[in-house]
Amino acid sequence: MSSRALPAAWRAHAERNLPRYTSYPTAVAFETAAGDGGADAEARAWLAATRADQAISAYVHVPFCRRLCWYCGCHTSVFHDYDRVRAFFQTLMLEVDLWADALGPHAGAAHLHFGGGSPNALSPEDFLALVRRMADRFRLRPGAEVAAELDPGMLTEAFIDACGEAGVTRASLGVQTFDRDVQTRVNRVQPFDMVAAANDRLRRAGVSAINFDLMYGLPGQTPENVAASTAAAVTLRPDRVAVFGYAHVPWMKKHQVMVREAELADGDGRWAQAEAADETLLAAGYVRIGLDHYALPGDPLAVAAAEGRLRRNFQGYTDDPAPVLVPIGPSSIGRFAEGFVQNAAATDVWGREVEAGRLPVARRLAVGAEDELRAAVIERLMCDLTVDVAGVCRAHGFADAALDSAVVAASRLQADGLCTVSGRTIRIPAEAHRVMRVVAACFDARLPAAASRHARAV
Repeated sequence: MSSRALPAAWRAHAERNLPRYTSYPTAVAFETAAGDGGADAEARAWLAATRADQAISAYVHVPFCRRLCWYCGCHTSVFHDYDRVRAFFQTLMLEVDLWADALGPHAGAAHLHFGGGSPNALSPEDFLALVRRMADRFRLRPGAEVAAELDPGMLTEAFIDACGEAGVTRASLGVQTFDRDVQTRVNRVQPFDMVAAANDRLRRAGVSAINFDLMYGLPGQTPENVAASTAAAVTLRPDRVAVFGYAHVPWMKKHQVMVREAELADGDGRWAQAEAADETLLAAGYVRIGLDHYALPGDPLAVAAAEGRLRRNFQGYTDDPAPVLVPIGPSSIGRFAEGFVQNAAATDVWGREVEAGRLPVARRLAVGAEDELRAAVIERLMCDLTVDVAGVCRAHGFADAALDSAVVAASRLQADGLCTVSGRTIRIPAEAHRVMRVVAACFDARLPAAASRHARAV
């Protein structure tokens, strides 16, 4: 294992609070939507503007889990009576129809993504019915990706069979760690054999691609046990691995008070843990992708990265080129040519809107030409670690010098080794990939007012 520690010049940068830049502008910039049906009318106008040659994607948020993990930052709650989830499911089916009816002409759905919470909080029968309804109403394209984020500790044989029957093509398993002591400290105990069995059973059911999510920065984690968990994970040969840093925000997620701050590593410790995972994955033959993803060389994400087609959206890195993302479920975020929308986060508020026949949009943001320009630069930095700023400016109808103030800001980071700037071309060295958000933030015109809402960069 490398002994390289967090470079002293990078320490202050690594401790900054910065967005993950799964979008620009980021969600903290969204505005409260107009009441009295105004949000519904605006969203319907944006939906109606889809074009017949455009593929679409849809994201479904299921805000329920069968257990509460103390590190969790997701919008979710634990249920004890399935009647509550069944009522949610019935409303969700109504919402699918609302969005489908409001869409203008389009070329069908290229991606369906189910997240949460845990989609396997739904019964197998309800999950299968939901996927079939969406495949029908959004006209699922041949070869489309149908992806689901699953809790392997609560994954039943019946649900796996439903995934196969529903045509799920990719499953993402929330592994996080295999260290039993760390699992106990965060209330997520799931032995290696359980995850291995789920991985094998999903593949035999016809789910051809498996992702693992791993974490660093959890209580009790060290570089050694992170490396051991990562080494155990790669023996199962997941197609993709994401390595996320734990964000300790108990003022936003009250259950995180169960995590003892004294058991959390400092910035140097977190860096060393992330390095341990990185080195183990690279040694196992995985390709590093952007900020925090890894993939086997033949995986579509690795191919897209090599060909310059990698994208960012609210699910992270993707090869999905669809310009329209339809949001379904509480707190879900959508993207249209005109801007972003976000559904009401409170399940009861969301449900009342849907049952009244209104799209449940609570927040929105119209985007302008400059937003699109900055978004394009940030996306290329986050995906490619390099960007020709002048070229992006020209492609968006701006003068080469339109973002020169941001280029100057990036040039100030050269002394610390975070990037190099040649003319208007910026490059982030591979060893600085974990602090790439610091460079991307130079192009974020909305950051000063929102910085306190974000987690630390590393």
